[in-house]
Amino acid sequence: MKGRKLRTISSREWMFLAIALIYSFVPIFGGLFRIAELLGGDAILPANSRALAYPMPIAVHVLSSFVFCILGALQFLPSVRRYHLGLHRMMGRVVAVAGCMSAMTGLWMTHFFAFPEELQGTLLYWVRIVLSLAMAGLIIWAVIAIRSRSIQGHASAMLRAYAIAQGASTQAFLGIGWIIAIGAEPQGLLRDVIMVSAWGLNILVAEFLISKMFAPRTIAT
Repeated sequence: MKGRKLRTISSREWMFLAIALIYSFVPIFGGLFRIAELLGGDAILPANSRALAYPMPIAVHVLSSFVFCILGALQFLPSVRRYHLGLHRMMGRVVAVAGCMSAMTGLWMTHFFAFPEELQGTLLYWVRIVLSLAMAGLIIWAVIAIRSRSIQGHASAMLRAYAIAQGASTQAFLGIGWIIAIGAEPQGLLRDVIMVSAWGLNILVAEFLISKMFAPRTIAT
């Protein structure tokens, strides 16, 4: 319709987007530094033999995770879905591909990289395997759901996949908090438990949001 004003993102949505961007910043920023180093830049982060031996899966994982977390946050904004449906669909295709690439490269690195025992024990290994497969499966299910016109199924699956993807952010904040409180970096089983707890916390938040979004509404009489 002529003269129709461009719909803008609300202040509440801007706040959500800012929080999502800041929350994604720590692990993504470190990953981008690693990619710059692998491309021949100055070494800023501690040396990582795994990154030097297999730079491609790390680079793909960092970049695909970056796209999934940043564009994924935009996909959850009601204004984008309501008033810019074409943009939402276009970004959705990119987000789905990026999410699957992030999950599959994460799966590959978990299984094939030789992590020291203090950095990845049996608990963390299997949780990473399961969650990588779950993330890819949820994204595929979300695509199937939206093609079947199931908006609730689509949104729920994508939110759960996003919660898994943001595990690194929660792990970073928990790890930093532990170092500040205890004065030492967690190692071994304790580190595994903290890493796994971060995913558990994210999944609980996702389930809470899903229950709120799709709770039956009662009509006042």
